[in-house]
Amino acid sequence: MSTQVYKNTYTKKERNMYLLGMAGQNMIYNIIGTGLYFYYQSVIFIPAIAISVFMAIARVWDAINDPMMGTIVDRTHSKWGKCRPYLLFCPAVIFVITVLCFVNGQYSETNTTLQNALIIGWAAVSYILWGMSYTVGDIPLWGITSLMTDREKDRSSILALARIAGGIGAGVVLLCIIQVSQGVGDALAPKVGDKNTAIQYGFIIIAAVFALIGCGLFQLVGIFTKERIAQTEQHNSIKDNFKLMWSNEPFRKVLISSVIRSPIMLLMSVAMTLLNYYFGNYGQKDYTLYLIILGGAIFIAQFAMSALAPKLCEKYEKKTVYNVSTAVGAIAFALIFVVYLIAPKDLDKPFWVVVNFILFAGAGAGMGALNVMQSILIADAVDYEEYNNNIRPDGVFFSGQSFATKLSSGIASIIQGVAFAIIGFSDSNIKACNIALQEGASFKDDFPQYAMMMFFLCSIPPAIGLLLSIIPMKKYPLRNADNRKILAALIERREKASKDEAAADENV
Repeated sequence: MSTQVYKNTYTKKERNMYLLGMAGQNMIYNIIGTGLYFYYQSVIFIPAIAISVFMAIARVWDAINDPMMGTIVDRTHSKWGKCRPYLLFCPAVIFVITVLCFVNGQYSETNTTLQNALIIGWAAVSYILWGMSYTVGDIPLWGITSLMTDREKDRSSILALARIAGGIGAGVVLLCIIQVSQGVGDALAPKVGDKNTAIQYGFIIIAAVFALIGCGLFQLVGIFTKERIAQTEQHNSIKDNFKLMWSNEPFRKVLISSVIRSPIMLLMSVAMTLLNYYFGNYGQKDYTLYLIILGGAIFIAQFAMSALAPKLCEKYEKKTVYNVSTAVGAIAFALIFVVYLIAPKDLDKPFWVVVNFILFAGAGAGMGALNVMQSILIADAVDYEEYNNNIRPDGVFFSGQSFATKLSSGIASIIQGVAFAIIGFSDSNIKACNIALQEGASFKDDFPQYAMMMFFLCSIPPAIGLLLSIIPMKKYPLRNADNRKILAALIERREKASKDEAAADENV
């Protein structure tokens, strides 16, 4: 039996292609999650409230769209399987819409009301379309992991490696897109004439380059992976699938916990703005070193914990690993703001850089473990559902992960938009701030209210969200022993079904 089980898993080539695809997909996500928000806010100056409103609308639509896509995936029966068809054809669509998100005008007081409305409208429609296209690729990308292998160790391993690969892809974009786009803009400025317009062109060019690379890598998953786990016959309606997600207790608790910690996404949307302004004075100072040190702290810790989390699950209960990681991350996040209050104008000094390195590493460690644990627990919930009801809702359950990620981004954007609107860091005020900084002003000295809000958003809301997210997981029902029992029973059930099918074919 063990030989059979070990064979029913992915090859090294499949694994590597999947990981490259995951890196590419996360590159695309951060082009939008990090680059586009900064672009809307600080390059074309769309009002903070407007950004928050249409991003919230996009997330409400995702509440419907993601389970719909999960249902479609689970109903798909093709020669390629149920996930691969979407992975083959979706990346090209995502590329086109990603680029279109950046092709827009500058919101300005000198424009007519109609012109500004069209700028906001284009931003809203393209962003919503991007979210829909991303969903079509994201749900099958995660869902296929439970179809590539029926070996728990292999599945946990590829999910952990996927988070590392995804982190690398995301990190490349996160660390480069704003700075490189500004650099290209500076190079184009003499030809264009207006510096801000040149920076806008720089963002369009760099977004297109990163999107082309990311989508090319994403395409590899559809081409090279294989689905091995037999598909169950499923004809559930969307309403039935909502009931299914809610009735599955392990999945329900993971989903609730994931939504509660939504403010953690503020780190991704605010951190680059913070680095650009606080350490870089809006590109007037070289902030590469701080970007490498603080960004490196997050990603190194993320990678380490992404790799370590499955190992910890072999020794400790998955629930324990999840909750302890959450608590560690919460403490680290909270201390980031405390450090700012102690030394608001000195965080670029060596001592405080070291202190923040440690805190950002702690935050990254918590995030890395949580990301892996979430995917592992959702895969376990899929097995739990198949064991109890003979239904394998890979698409539907992983649509929940996609939904939680994008809802989290939406909630974070609302918090960010409202907070920035309250202190006046929006549209024409940002333009005036940028001009002042280009003319010699100091962000730390002349705009302390903006700096304080950025540090607050990166710290306190994520900490509160993380602590509260532990509550639903305190009574998570599945133990490690339960998972092993379920997988063994499913393997035995599949082997019997395969033998019965072979015997029936012989009798025909």
